[in-house]
Amino acid sequence: MTVLISGAGPTGLTLACELARRGVACRVLDKAPGTFPGSRGKGLSPRTQEVFDDLGISEAITASGMPMPSFRIYSGHDVVAERSLLEMLGSDIPSGPGVPYAGFWMVPQWRTDEILLSRLRELGGDVEFGCEVTGFEQDTEGVTVSVSREGLPETRRASYLIGADGGRSTVRKALGVGFAGQTFERERTLIGDVRADGLEGTFCHVLTRGGQVSERFSLWNLPGSQHYQFVASMAADDVPPLTLGAVQRLLVERSGREDIALHDLRWISLYRVNARMVDEFRKGRVILAGDAAHVHSSAGGQGLNTSVQDAYNLGWKLAAVVSGAPAELLDTYEEERMPVAAAVLGLSTDLHRRNFEPFDGPAPQLHQMDITYRGGSLAVDDRAHPGNLGAGDRAPDARLAEGTHLFDVLRGTHFTLLTFCDRTPDIADVRVQQMGPSADYDVEPSTLVLVRPDGYIGVITESENTVRHYLARVR
Repeated sequence: MTVLISGAGPTGLTLACELARRGVACRVLDKAPGTFPGSRGKGLSPRTQEVFDDLGISEAITASGMPMPSFRIYSGHDVVAERSLLEMLGSDIPSGPGVPYAGFWMVPQWRTDEILLSRLRELGGDVEFGCEVTGFEQDTEGVTVSVSREGLPETRRASYLIGADGGRSTVRKALGVGFAGQTFERERTLIGDVRADGLEGTFCHVLTRGGQVSERFSLWNLPGSQHYQFVASMAADDVPPLTLGAVQRLLVERSGREDIALHDLRWISLYRVNARMVDEFRKGRVILAGDAAHVHSSAGGQGLNTSVQDAYNLGWKLAAVVSGAPAELLDTYEEERMPVAAAVLGLSTDLHRRNFEPFDGPAPQLHQMDITYRGGSLAVDDRAHPGNLGAGDRAPDARLAEGTHLFDVLRGTHFTLLTFCDRTPDIADVRVQQMGPSADYDVEPSTLVLVRPDGYIGVITESENTVRHYLARVR
């Protein structure tokens, strides 16, 4: 049987690529007639860029995007400030040899989806568009999935069903898990893609009447396109019609600028801001990922990135279990990702409420490279004196003696064992890499570091048996 994925957004497509490159049969279903047409989730974090590098799409992502532009803030016609994204948020991003992608990268979501779909097809998979999951029943052997295909009912059988079908997830609702949190009932956000005449330069153009960003109309230049993404928040009882004319009037109301002409509205959407998360990521053979499991404000650009990393965490584990690994391995998906989702929920909600107001204390970190699974069941560190780097942390990149990078070695579906002396462990089916001195790997020369297929450190030890026992649990 195959794995069935409901939803062909970034979450479902990333997971499908992960399964396909491991030889696991999967089918992706999406009720839409094609890939998503809008720019919605446009900012890729450094960690998501590392994931896409591993999936083999970094060149396409790089060619399709640009660094996140600075914010140009206007008071009427006058430019009153220009600030970078990190300055606006009061955040920063680490740099150095361990960080190959030291900034956010802007790619419209429609293009990210296209690139992921193209990669999936290269790997032998595809998406069945116009095909909606309407319900399911599961048993100890698999899941029977009810599907509507062009209005006609069908039944599919799968070993696992993955709900990657967004914030209004049919799979989540049918699964019956709790979805606690809050909805900002008094607020709405209007977003869409439109062409605009009368602006110069590549920026996030923040249009205001008096220079205060609390009530603004934003127009983001989109890379490789003549379109801008517009964003405007408003009270729920003050929502205009979803038409080009109404958006034009809103721009004038917010900025006083009648010289900016909008046209060619490609996509528009109105949404309520939610901050909600499920109380279970998995019930039996049905698993939730991405917005189906957690929804939050777009502030800080965490949504798409967190969703991609859900899929990346789940992919290697699901493939291993389908191929014969202990089923308990799937329990670690919820164990590891639920705390991350909860933290992102709190962060994005805080950023939303602050609305670019400065922080009193330390600024939040948005790059997601500091996410760790320390203390979890898949993080084993039996050293008497641990260093700064621990099991459960993201494995940093490093320059190798032969002039290549560690990430070149990690790229793929395998486990990698790092050694820091001439030791050559006899451990089957792992790729062994001799390491030289690295400030990011503060370990003794006798140490072994086992890196998981998703680039996180599973084991730091001096014992080969510890590594063998770990591998027996995960494959």
